[in-house]
Amino acid sequence: MMTEAALQSDLAIPPGEYISEVLEEYGMSQAELARRMGRPAQAVNEIVKGDKAITPDTALQLEKALGLPAALWLGLESQYQLTKARQTEGADSMLEVGLVDEFPYREMVKLRWVTPARKPADKVLALRGYLGVSSLGSVQNVHAYNLAFRKKGKASPYAVAAWLRHAELEAIKTPTAPFSLGRLKALLPEIRALTALEPEVFLPKLYDLLASCGVALVIQPHLPKTYAHGAVFWVGDKAVLVVTIRGKWADIFWFTLFHEIGHLVLHGKKSILEEDNSDDPEFTRLEEEANCFSRNTLIAPGDYESFIWKNSFTYADVSTFARHIGVHAGIVVGRLQYDKHLPPTHLHSLRQQYIWKTNASKED
Repeated sequence: MMTEAALQSDLAIPPGEYISEVLEEYGMSQAELARRMGRPAQAVNEIVKGDKAITPDTALQLEKALGLPAALWLGLESQYQLTKARQTEGADSMLEVGLVDEFPYREMVKLRWVTPARKPADKVLALRGYLGVSSLGSVQNVHAYNLAFRKKGKASPYAVAAWLRHAELEAIKTPTAPFSLGRLKALLPEIRALTALEPEVFLPKLYDLLASCGVALVIQPHLPKTYAHGAVFWVGDKAVLVVTIRGKWADIFWFTLFHEIGHLVLHGKKSILEEDNSDDPEFTRLEEEANCFSRNTLIAPGDYESFIWKNSFTYADVSTFARHIGVHAGIVVGRLQYDKHLPPTHLHSLRQQYIWKTNASKED
């Protein structure tokens, strides 16, 4: 039907064109329509030409004069205005094409974060939709992405914002209890014990334990141009803990996880983005505090000092010590290598590597 086609058209067709068709079908002039509506002939002519919008009052008058529902005429007007707005948006997107290169669009397509697009203007529209903004230029004004634009260095703040956006979207979908610092602290030993398990076993438990504390855990791929290792930020009263997938070593994953937990425990609602090459003294202080928290949570200082004092780091010694304190042996090896008690490749067979699936943040 004519009316159905009009409502579904991608062209900016003013409703007046359909008024003209109806008038022709009825053998009625615009002047006659004006008299039936009780409107000046000039006003009706402006509506027919598309110079004047159809208001609810006008739609009711058309309903009575032409016998077609007021909702139809309002729908045609709404579709016409919306189509014009989309055309304007498409033209405006050309002004932001220069910002597209700031985003790792190809990698975002591979991860299914955005839809494939060949034309730069189409990429602009896709990025706007993904980021939830009306223009790419307004990204820097969004509170959730302030972390990206506060940083200085070689990272693209727009790429970092895209990376944070994915974590934000995942966190919004993750049901959690209200944030409880007390419960988070109480569950640290239970979370630590997960280090001895395989990913397919520990991941569901890890997500659930953190969610019960009000923490949405997001494990997601690294994006080019971000140089980000992880982040802690807040969506409302929900804490978001992001760990990026940049390597396979299990001990590094667990150290990073407890490092981010350390920020939550020690620094409260301060949002922090981990990055390379930061020379901010305050950032350095917070990072060292989180590092210390992670080290001491994974291996208690007293236990570590006693083990080091023995000065025997054989395969059997490390394995026995790891079982005694209840962590994976690779965590002990990683610590010994970092502190230079072991050469960089010594006892590598005790270190575990994870294989991460990059198309979903909640799978191993």
